[in-house]
Amino acid sequence: MTRTTPWKFLAIAAASTFAAPAKAAALTVVLGTSAAATGPRGPVGQDFNNGVILAVEDLNRQHLRIGGRDVVWKLIVEDDQGDPRQAAVVAQKFIDSKVAGVIGPDTSGASYATVRLFDAAGVPMIAAASTDTRLAHMGSKTFFRVIGDDAGVAAAMANYLESDLHVHTVATIDDRTAYGQGLADAFARAAKARGMRVVGREYTNDKATDFSAILTRLRGLQPEAIVYGGTFAQAAPLLRQVERLGLTSVVLGGDGACVQGLARMAGPAVRRMVCVDSGLPLERMPSGADWKRRYDSRFGAEAFQAYSPYAYDATMVLAQAILRAGSSDPAKFLPMLRSTDYSGISREHLRFLPNGNLAHPDVTISIYREGVKVPLRVQAEGS
Repeated sequence: MTRTTPWKFLAIAAASTFAAPAKAAALTVVLGTSAAATGPRGPVGQDFNNGVILAVEDLNRQHLRIGGRDVVWKLIVEDDQGDPRQAAVVAQKFIDSKVAGVIGPDTSGASYATVRLFDAAGVPMIAAASTDTRLAHMGSKTFFRVIGDDAGVAAAMANYLESDLHVHTVATIDDRTAYGQGLADAFARAAKARGMRVVGREYTNDKATDFSAILTRLRGLQPEAIVYGGTFAQAAPLLRQVERLGLTSVVLGGDGACVQGLARMAGPAVRRMVCVDSGLPLERMPSGADWKRRYDSRFGAEAFQAYSPYAYDATMVLAQAILRAGSSDPAKFLPMLRSTDYSGISREHLRFLPNGNLAHPDVTISIYREGVKVPLRVQAEGS
């Protein structure tokens, strides 16, 4: 494996090609990114796209060359609205446009709808926000993921509840999306494996705002903890109603619920949330502080939500593989993707398992103090 840093691999590639004697026509490398950039999840999807946009701008500033040709990096940005059917339409558009690779989609449901399409077309897709465990077990040879999956998050949730809080009874609520149900199911398995009793399994949808009936039922069951599988748009009113109804259960959410906007939407009730996120806190990422300053300068500090560092790294991993292969043909650079050892914004030693999953992902457990998300600890998968 060849290990490179976010900027060093670009410099190496440029230095090895600038001496070409004749300047040929520019080579245009087209990438695609797909996210739910409108609707309730819009700020998160736009933040995802911002990470890709920033990476492509950085690539073009490097004036890279392949085989004596200047490389122009072009990006197609699509809004799949988080809808699996629309995501499939977008995927076909990318395939028809002969993209070299795709970053996204940014939701598990949309990703699930596109994995086999991209695999059949031989187009690499790199998930940078979709955490559904099933995605890496669909037999795809072109699927990769730069963030951990729900199995790791669920195991960390169960470990925290058992080891730190000594919880014996738990309940789950999920929004029936691929992400939400996947996380709740994974947690239920992990909790049972640790001897906890799952006393309630409740379901809602990804547009709900009233959880009073669900919470009233759970109040009667008195679970010591509730795990919510879903995103921040429903997590915020859920937390407010947990407070109003006087439930004493601790509430846990995954990275979909614990984005930047949760504290603002939930208000003081956010103190009830324990966040279990795949990855490191931004301030503990290898280049997080410097990268965030550049991000804020380009898009504004209020634009940042959660996934842009991972989307940035996913773009750079694609570019690294293309440069190492000396070709934007996926058939030629796919082997380079599989042997990736990349030091990026989100982590050092970004490597892939044979199924495309990130090797040795970290998980961060955080709480909110006075509306500010405060990391308690970071643990490696399996610890």
